[in-house]
Amino acid sequence: MTQLILASGSRTRQKMLADAGVPFTVEVPRVDEDGVKAGMKNEGAKPGDVAEALAELKATRVSRKHPEALVVGADQMLACEGLWYDKPHDIEAARAQLHGLRGRTHELVSCAVVVQGGKRIWHHIDSAKLTMRPFSEDFLSEYLEKVGEDATHSVGGYQIEGLGAQLFTHVRGDYFTILGMPLLPLLDVLRNHGVLTP
Repeated sequence: MTQLILASGSRTRQKMLADAGVPFTVEVPRVDEDGVKAGMKNEGAKPGDVAEALAELKATRVSRKHPEALVVGADQMLACEGLWYDKPHDIEAARAQLHGLRGRTHELVSCAVVVQGGKRIWHHIDSAKLTMRPFSEDFLSEYLEKVGEDATHSVGGYQIEGLGAQLFTHVRGDYFTILGMPLLPLLDVLRNHGVLTP
């Protein structure tokens, strides 16, 4: 069976693969994500381009150490009315992000890249549009109190798979893409490359 390595420290991506019955190990690459994002934004790149570049960079870094393995890199970008959002570094940053997204529609772009022997052999980009309701300050405070540090584990400061579902009025797009990785196309690739039973 082909070895699969997930080049990501994301607990959500790890849970997605584990819940889907995928055998894998984790190796977190050292990548200057902020530097890549800033440089590409200055060059006029689109959020999808940035997600793809970061996903490939992560996978390629790990693949160099494990040339026989399949390595999956993934990244996600959130854009709203020209602004890009990252994972908030603390609860107050999450509060500020949710204020910025409240009552608006934003786009989430997720990309997965598979690399083997240092070369990209597959990638998939998908996007979703999400509309947040104009929630009250009381709700926002209650939400952040209940989810705590989990608000800092996702771009935008929300956990749509849990209490964060209450933040939204409308969602268009694939559930797994919203969580951070286009899982179903990736599973197909893993079946074709001997990681999963076809």
